[in-house]
Amino acid sequence: MTRLRKILAWCFASLLLLIAALMLFLVLFDWNLLKPTINARVSEALNRPFAIEGNLAVTWQREPGEPGVRAWVPWLHVSAEQLRLGNPEWAKGEHFISLERVEASLSPLPLLWKTVSIPRIYLTGADAALERLADGRANWTFDLGAQEQPEQEEASPWGMDIGTIGFDKAQVSVNDLVSQASVNLQVEPLGEPIAFAEIAGKPASQADGDTAQPQDYAFAWQAKGRYKNQALSGTGRIGGLLALQDAGLPFPVQADVRAGTTRVQVAGTLTDPKNLGALDLRLRLSGASLGNLYPLTGVTLPDTPAYSTDGQLVAQLQDPDGPLFRYEKFNGRIGDSDIHGDLTFVAREPRPKLSGTLVSNQLRFADLAPLIGADSNAEKKQRGAASVQPADKVLPVEAFKTERWRDMDADVSFTGKRIVHSEQLPFTDLFTHVVLNDGKLGLEPLRFGVAGGRLDSTFYLDGSATPLRANAQLSARNFRLRQLFPNVEVMQSSLGALNGDAALSGTGNSVAALLGGANGHVKLLINDGRVSRNLMEIAGLNVGNYLVGRLFGDNDVEINCAAANLAIKQGVMKPQLMVIDTENALIGVDGTVNFGTEQLDLTITPESKGLRIFSLRSPLYVRGTFKNPNPGVKAGPLVLRGAGMLALGALVAPAAGLVALVAPSGDQPNECEPLLQQLRQER
Repeated sequence: MTRLRKILAWCFASLLLLIAALMLFLVLFDWNLLKPTINARVSEALNRPFAIEGNLAVTWQREPGEPGVRAWVPWLHVSAEQLRLGNPEWAKGEHFISLERVEASLSPLPLLWKTVSIPRIYLTGADAALERLADGRANWTFDLGAQEQPEQEEASPWGMDIGTIGFDKAQVSVNDLVSQASVNLQVEPLGEPIAFAEIAGKPASQADGDTAQPQDYAFAWQAKGRYKNQALSGTGRIGGLLALQDAGLPFPVQADVRAGTTRVQVAGTLTDPKNLGALDLRLRLSGASLGNLYPLTGVTLPDTPAYSTDGQLVAQLQDPDGPLFRYEKFNGRIGDSDIHGDLTFVAREPRPKLSGTLVSNQLRFADLAPLIGADSNAEKKQRGAASVQPADKVLPVEAFKTERWRDMDADVSFTGKRIVHSEQLPFTDLFTHVVLNDGKLGLEPLRFGVAGGRLDSTFYLDGSATPLRANAQLSARNFRLRQLFPNVEVMQSSLGALNGDAALSGTGNSVAALLGGANGHVKLLINDGRVSRNLMEIAGLNVGNYLVGRLFGDNDVEINCAAANLAIKQGVMKPQLMVIDTENALIGVDGTVNFGTEQLDLTITPESKGLRIFSLRSPLYVRGTFKNPNPGVKAGPLVLRGAGMLALGALVAPAAGLVALVAPSGDQPNECEPLLQQLRQER
């Protein structure tokens, strides 16, 4: 027994002596002697120059704050100064990264279970220059050579565990030809830490029972350069310790970035930065047009007036279906209209998808104009549009950006609860369901409330074809005339209504091009109304004012029925039947409207009824352009009754095609029914 005790004592003494010798070696050994070997081995492994140019030191000391017995186990502390890691041969910069000092702590106990545990790394004076060429070569990826491994070789049992990375001031330059970014970033310590809640408020995750508290903001950063050919500048704050292993420890971020006319403000947290795990940010967006976000983000959005939004951005960057971003419960404005809703963006394959629901409680109708390029040139310039509407054109010529439609899918519903409009446009509400799939855009439906009735339509635009192919179906029902003209006193006693149908198809990459080559038809019936010069003046129709004055003088005239069956072929609209039945005349309209050239060539021929004789002795015309119509009196007498307007009654099919639009008008008989019957019977 005594012999066993002696053996154990000698073993224990030998172990203590070995530890003491090791500690003495660590203290007395000049580790700088190993720098040439370390530099050569690392350079060979990374296939680029590496050097520790300053002092290399290793110390062995206890780690404060360790619990229990572990507090008595000394840790290995390594420091190195003036480190340089070079670039591959193709890079322009002198170095990839340089550091004034690196400090790291190694916990010895995990070595027993084959884990290299480095709880903390602290970097001082970091200077990084990131480069990527157009062919994808980047200096932050390393060519480690083609190291062939035996097929049956087992993976190394050793693992690496890095806890947190701390840093002080840093400078980073980025020159990335792939993302078209050229940016300089500087990071410096704040004078005093700033509490997370002071800038970002209470994190949303706290409401879900997550007890992890974000650290304080410890550093300020600023950036300047260019991104996607737009000037970029920004400032912000970040935390001091980046946790690589503790995925639940939120890392605080805050940024205020401007790129061109777009401003992005975020404040919140990043979790699991090692795997780019999740974001939880308050996001404010503002800019001249939502369409300007496309070159910055790749998200296809429509052109709009100036906008601003404020909501919560939650991202799951490791979602199995692709990185997922949710912009939740955001509020904002687009032009003078409010906007609210939730949007989800999934970066899936083969195309990302945007989905969600949007609501506007008060929608200004003029804010919809940029969707089809119908805003003014001054407004186009403000939102950064390249096209300009020609001074002599009415139909919008701004091209649809169909190439963007093929980059993303969408499924978004939009409701405008109340539309603010001018007196000439009595729209009340709006609903549409936007579906974008592989370049094909559908509005299924696009529905407006108009003057007590409904305008139901569907639009299909095939942006996968060049030029764009479009089909549209429209149905107008029960537009109440007294609501169409609320400020016309004589119309307030009217019980009449407007009904209509239209079907159009065409090709072209703008509204002007689509209508300029369109085919289809338009059918309209107006029952029981009144017309006067006063009405035309209020509606701002100078040509109508002239025609009404010529036909009826200054008197109010009852309209029993107005019927139109218009055919459109290759952008030229021609009335198959267009007649207005008033209390004292039957008025026919013939001619053409050319949407391609925006030219008018219409003839208005009245025939008096009964003993009421018109003073007008010649037909009227409307010529000129949409922009500058020119009305006048034709040279020549009115045609004889029976040989002129009523001969249109021989066109049985055009009249019969309008019968479906005859609808009851309150308690009054529909005056269009007898007119259409008469026209179908005339020979």
